[in-house]
Amino acid sequence: MGTIGLIGGMSWESTVSYYHVINQQVKTQLGGLHSAKIILHSVDFAQIEQLQHQGKWQELADILADAARGLERAGAECVLICTNTMHKVADMVEQATKLPLIHIADATAKALIKEQIRKVGLLGTRFTMEQDFYKQRLQDKFAIEVVTPDQADRDLVHNVIYDELCLGKINPCSREAYLTIMQNLVDKGAQAIILGCTEIALLVSQNDTDIPLYNTTDIHALAAVDFALNI
Repeated sequence: MGTIGLIGGMSWESTVSYYHVINQQVKTQLGGLHSAKIILHSVDFAQIEQLQHQGKWQELADILADAARGLERAGAECVLICTNTMHKVADMVEQATKLPLIHIADATAKALIKEQIRKVGLLGTRFTMEQDFYKQRLQDKFAIEVVTPDQADRDLVHNVIYDELCLGKINPCSREAYLTIMQNLVDKGAQAIILGCTEIALLVSQNDTDIPLYNTTDIHALAAVDFALNI
């Protein structure tokens, strides 16, 4: 079994989900008392959030690249950035070590293609929904068309993530708002919805809607297990 390196803490609420899913899947596949070999570097999200909203992406890249180098020195055999938004600097993080970086958008795209999804709605932080680093990768590398909410809905989705979910607050009114926004994306032709922020699955699950949901936290975590067990 290979050792998985996680760059987490963005937020720690969703990093808990990574740890749980990875270990549960290893137990399911190997049985007995097996658990995953994981090295975690958890950052202070207050610093990360501040730099995000200041647009200081090079500083953010330096922080995550340093974390990746630490994971490599500690014996990790792959790296995961446990957040969608910070994949904006994924290339710089990957270049910092000799380790393979398991990209969350690539893992998600493969899951979509497997189910023949070619047009998908994307929810996430404002950075993920509005900038090209995520949706353009889906379009250019995998020929998946991406639709996003309008400005007012993007603001709502973003604010719920930072003001509620990253603080562990689960608001039923916010869940209903998200479900309405998802339906709006389906009305625009989306065949499914990417939960493109690792906290969104804390608020909305497949039990809440008939619209197919792709939980990037679970997808990314399972991709890590597949790597670790086939290294």
